[in-house]
Amino acid sequence: MNEVRDVYRAVRACVGSPPTRWVRGCRVDDAGDRPSTPATVGSMPVSRTIEARGGMLVAHDGSADADRALRTAVRLAAALGVHVSVVRAWSVSTAPRPDSWEPNFMPPFEDFEAATLVALDADVQKVRIESPDVEIVTAVVHGAPAEKLIDASGSVDLVVVGSRGHGGFAGLRLGSVSEQVVRHAHCPVLVDKAAEGDEPVPVEKRQQMEDALASELNLD
Repeated sequence: MNEVRDVYRAVRACVGSPPTRWVRGCRVDDAGDRPSTPATVGSMPVSRTIEARGGMLVAHDGSADADRALRTAVRLAAALGVHVSVVRAWSVSTAPRPDSWEPNFMPPFEDFEAATLVALDADVQKVRIESPDVEIVTAVVHGAPAEKLIDASGSVDLVVVGSRGHGGFAGLRLGSVSEQVVRHAHCPVLVDKAAEGDEPVPVEKRQQMEDALASELNLD
């Protein structure tokens, strides 16, 4: 159902009115009811699951809170000697516009996926430069954020999310996606919540807390 809805939204964006048939990766003629090139319907050759094994799994939507959560995960990963997987969920309504987009043309879903991955890599690049000794891998997934994170949580050591977000993880705040992950994940979940209205936690105290958490997680 989510896939059909995504196709519908994208075609409406291209054609400007409800389409008479589902088309993907094709040009629509002036009448707006017949593709001038073959359409691909049904199967979607894009990632629908998060392929992560061990280490930290970070939900990243491009927000400042997501950057903070990523840096926390990287520090913990460095202490534990594990890698970090950074993931972004996408749909046609949240993905960046692909380079192949043009009026009356709906790009293939693969183009939306590729554009989302490029944006994610750009957001993560600064942290990669800051922490060259920690392996950071990126991935994007089509679907509902909470569902995808929960499904992948059984294969990682820790899920890290920010307390607020937008875009690929819209509404990442307690009471929304993050709450679902906290309640249903199959591994520990860290919600990196920024202080509001108070002085930030001193670096030394934050480091002590992170060291204690790393020690707790390193059960081996």
